[in-house]
Amino acid sequence: MDFVRILVAILLPPLGVFLQEGIGLQFWINVLLTILGYIPGIIHAVWIIVKR
Repeated sequence: MDFVRILVAILLPPLGVFLQEGIGLQFWINVLLTILGYIPGIIHAVWIIVKR
C-alpha cells in the first residue's frame, strides 16, 4: 500500500499526504510547498509517507 501512496505522492503530493495523515497541519504544509514549487511538495509528501 505504501508503494501506491508514494506513486500518488509523486503525481499529486497533497493527495498522498491526505491519504497518509488526513487533513491536518502536514496536509496544509504540503499544499503550500506544492504551490511554491512542485519538487518540494513531492519531497515532503514522500518523507511523510516513508517516516511511518
